[in-house]
This record gives sequence, C-alpha cells and structure tokens, in this order.
Amino acid sequence: MKKKEDPKVIHGVSLLSEFDIHLFREGNHFNLFDKLGAHFMEVEGVKGTLFAVWAPNAERVTVMGGFNDWQAETHDLSVRLDHSGIWEGFVPYVMPGTSYKYHVWSKYQGYRSDRADPVGFFAERAPSTGSVVWSLDYEWNDRDWMSRRKERNALEAPWSIYEMHLGSWRRKPEEANRSLTYREMAPYLVDYVKELGFTHVEFLPIMEHPFYGSWGYQVTGYFAPTSRYGTPQDFMYLVDQLHQAGIGVIMDWVPSHFPGDGHGLAYFDGTHLYEHEDPRKGFHPEWKSYIFNYGRNEVRNFLISNAIFWLDKYHIDGLRVDAVASMLYLDYARSGGDWIPNEYGGNENIPAIQFLRDFNQAVYRAHPDVQTIAEESTAWPMVSKPTYVGGLGFGMKWNMGWMHDTLKYMAQDPVFRKYHHNQLTFSIWYAFSENFVLPFSHDEVVHGKGSMYGKMAGDEWQKYANLRLLYGYMYGHPGKKLLFMGSEIAQWREWTHEDSVEWHALQDRFHAGVKDWMRDLNRVYRQEKALHEVDFENAGFEWVDCNDWEESIICFIRKSRNGDEQILVACNFTPIPRPNYRVGVPHGGYWTEVLNSDADTYGGSGTGNMGGLEATPVPSHGRYYSLNLTLPPLGVVFLRGENR
Repeated sequence: MKKKEDPKVIHGVSLLSEFDIHLFREGNHFNLFDKLGAHFMEVEGVKGTLFAVWAPNAERVTVMGGFNDWQAETHDLSVRLDHSGIWEGFVPYVMPGTSYKYHVWSKYQGYRSDRADPVGFFAERAPSTGSVVWSLDYEWNDRDWMSRRKERNALEAPWSIYEMHLGSWRRKPEEANRSLTYREMAPYLVDYVKELGFTHVEFLPIMEHPFYGSWGYQVTGYFAPTSRYGTPQDFMYLVDQLHQAGIGVIMDWVPSHFPGDGHGLAYFDGTHLYEHEDPRKGFHPEWKSYIFNYGRNEVRNFLISNAIFWLDKYHIDGLRVDAVASMLYLDYARSGGDWIPNEYGGNENIPAIQFLRDFNQAVYRAHPDVQTIAEESTAWPMVSKPTYVGGLGFGMKWNMGWMHDTLKYMAQDPVFRKYHHNQLTFSIWYAFSENFVLPFSHDEVVHGKGSMYGKMAGDEWQKYANLRLLYGYMYGHPGKKLLFMGSEIAQWREWTHEDSVEWHALQDRFHAGVKDWMRDLNRVYRQEKALHEVDFENAGFEWVDCNDWEESIICFIRKSRNGDEQILVACNFTPIPRPNYRVGVPHGGYWTEVLNSDADTYGGSGTGNMGGLEATPVPSHGRYYSLNLTLPPLGVVFLRGENR
C-alpha cells in the first residue's frame, strides 16, 4: 500500500453490479445515490473514498482536491468496460470533510473542465463550488411520526402548509444580519409552527445553489442540502425536530431546469449530457437555464433517484414539483419557430409526460405515505389523477386559478365587488376536478406584487379586515391550504430574501390580531372534520347561496364524510354589517359560532352572533330551517351545527 502522503487510485473497486448497470441503462435505477458519488469506505484494511461519476463522452476523468493540492492530472479514474460511461476509483486516506472535484477531458474539441460531483452529498460553502466527501449517518428520533405519517399525510387529513425560505425567515441583525443555521432555526421554527397550528412546513429548495438570490431554484447540487446553513446532519436535525413536534416537512423540488454554471451539470463532459443539444428543446429562454433531456434513460435515473434520495435519507414527507407546466409544453415561454413539435405535430412534451408519470409511480411505490404536489398553472387534465387512468399521478396540484381570481377580487373596492361576484363563485365549478391546494405562495409577494396586506382594498382597518376575511374564506373553501411566511402576520412590505420577516410588526395589535386569527383558523380547521375530510369531492361542499351579488355575500356548508358534522361558512365582502340576514340550514337546533373574523381579539369591530343561535323553522334557501344571522363588516363567520 502506498504511503499516506501520496495516496494513489486503486482501480477495480465498485459498488455497481451487473444488475445495477442493467437498470441504469434501461432507466429504472432509482437508488443511484448508493452507487455513484463519493462513498467513504474501507478497502483491504485501508479507509478511503470510492469515487464514481457518469461521463460517457469523456476521454479521461481525474479526481482532485485537498488530498492532492488540487492537482488535476495525478489521480485518474478508470472507465468501466461495460460501456455504461461510468468512471470509478478508490483513493486511500481521503476522509469525510475532504473537498474535491472531477476534472473531465472530453473526447471532443479538446474541452476540459472542473466539475462538482452531480451526486455529491455535501458542497463547499459558497462562493466555493467544490463537493465534499461526507457520510449521511444520523440517529433519527422521529419513529412516532414516521409510524403515523400515512394518516397525517392522507388526502382526507388537514393540510395547512407554512411555506418558507430558510435564509430569510429569521436573521441575526446583530451579527451582520446573517441567516440562522439549520440547528439555530429548529427551536424557533418548531415553537412558532406549533403555536400557529400549521400541519406542515414547506421549504423553498434547499439543494445547493450557487446564487442565493435564486431562492434555491437554480440548483447545481441536487443531492446536497445547501451548506449556507450547516451540514447534512444539521438539516436532518431540523427535519427530526419538526417531526417530533408532529409537523410534516415538504420540499420544493426542481426537475424542470438547471443553471449553466461551469461547475454544474451543463455541458458536463463536453457534450449536452443532461440537457438537450438543440436549444429549442434544451434551453429555457425565460429563465436562461437548461432543460433536462427527459427522454434519456440515465437522466431519468438521476432525477428520480434524487427524489427518492430526499425521502429516504432525510425523511421528507412530500415533494412540491416546481414549474410542471414548463415541462409539459414544448412551446412554453417560446414563440413562432423557437420550438419543435412532437412527432404528432403537437406541443406536448411526450418524454416529460412519461417522466412525470414514472417519477410519481416510483415515489409512491417506495413511500406510499408521502405526497407529491404539482405547481402546474394550466388546464392540463388529470394532473392529480392516477397514472392507470391516464393521469400524471401527482397527489395534489396547486390551484392557481382560484388564487388569481380571489386576489383580483380582494383588490377591488367593495363598492364594485358586486360586479365581480363570479370571481368568488367560479372556482367551485372546477374545485373537484383535481386534488387542489389553495396557495398564497412566495410568488405572490415578490417582484413588485406587494405583500398580502398591501393587496387588500380600503383604508388601514379595512385592509386588515379584508385579509382576515380572505384567510377565513380560504379555510372554508374546499382544498388544502398554503401560506407564505410573513403573510400570517400581515407584514407591510413584500418579501425580500435579504431581510427577515417583519417580526416587529407584531407589536401592533392589528398584526397580532391577524396572527391570532391564523392560529384559531388552524385550530378549528384541524378539529373539524367537515373542513378537511372531503376536500376533493363535491360531497363535502354545498352552496347555500352563491347568488347574492348585490350585497357581495356568499354562504356555503362544508360536510364530513358521513355528513353528520357540518359547518356553515358565511362571508360578507362589504364593510356594511348585515343584521337579520337569513340563511337556510339543513336542520334545526343550536348552531355554535366557532369563528368570527370580526371579533375584538383579532382587531375587529366585535359584531357577531353572541356565540351562536337556534335555527328556527322558517324556510329559506330551499331548506325548512334557517338562521337569522348578523354578518360582520368585511367578515366571515363559521357556525357548527350541533349533533341532532
């Protein structure tokens, strides 16, 4: 064995069997992270690291790093003889924590480049761009959560998602305004999310990305949590702590595009390996990034393995797939002759469609207790329907139409809302065509769009009242819920990734009132089966009155699976109180007012129904019984029909 000061590559060591190569070639190897990348191990009594990388069009591949003073020509990997294009080599004494890159000589045009490991588990701290040899050993303490995850992630379970950006949720202004680390964040985030009652946290992409301002959507290290906030084990600790508190964790996942940074995936071995060669298919004109070649088996392996990796190694409970529409359409963000039709002359991206179906099948096969969620902004059919009936196979889909219509409506002066009443009611026509999530996400509070508070019409009091009303309407409407950080306290300014949430706003009673309203909405939403158990079928929803456009009022009933539990939701979208407003209900008895957005404690005027009232045998809205309600100004009330 060579001396420690001069470790040479040992060839013939591999984690790949013939069966692995067979699966790899046919596009069905979904555990590449166990085979490729850098794996610390022991060979013939010597500890070191086995490196393996896919570069089929390379003439030579070496590994360099701190162990050889970053010399590009001393540690050659050997290419496998099975024509898989995989290069391997074991380097003694290379220990965890060692930085490294591959140096790739292409077969073409004399191209050479230094590359981070596509399957690297950890990355150097930006602006450095190397990979780091790392073990993913961790002792998890979330057994209770994992054993019950199936019921908590079920489609009939309550889902109220707190979407957040790790780098800007909470910062330390006394330390140059730095972001919190994963471990520093854990106690604050757990306590806060528990206090407000959200069921899940959704992180904007945490995979390694060179440009902080991309918010993680320009990924270079698909298998590495960003080192900006700590180590892989630090991120595992954050997930573990959330799980122990009964909080699910969703991650944004970006298989739609990747940046052209020189150390990343683009032009990896001197050819368009991960992306299409033709820019009309392989380059995204809007985002100036590269598009994966979904028709290439090895690329499909890479992406689906990456999804499985986060579910396996990090216990992630769901993947929200970014920009699905950009994957489905060949002409997305393109004009005229800037795109190539498919073999049938259409604009559908057939390989991408198959990839999405394969991805969903693989995920649910490996982890039937998680969910995949599509951010899909078009009317593509059956996004959240099973693949065996022709769907894409996602568990849920963001309802972008509802979001846009509702925000347009809430921006209207209440005087004119009656002319836009259909923007409130239209969503029910398609509400059960998909398994929808209702998103007020980060995309709605950046780039000059203003904060959620800033979008509301009216004077200061009316803005807060409108926002409470909006959130109440959202929690009553069929569909799971998602809200971006800062929106739950009605922060004044739109989100900026360089600053913390405006926590100081909570010193103001109106902001504290919105936060308290969100806490109580989440509590009632979780407690009442009628509000979450039947979100994706019309059996869980019933209009009472959708036609009172003149007074801008809507009333509807949410029902549990067996129909025994019912909640009446009544919304008044004008600043005029409506006393003696008669609403038909399914049965007599007492109806308890479980929520009122206009309560004093939330900053409202205190108009309401004194805790509830009896239904009387006065016919209304086609029902034998009715309630004589007082509807508060710019307010929503939830009333629970007590068991008969």
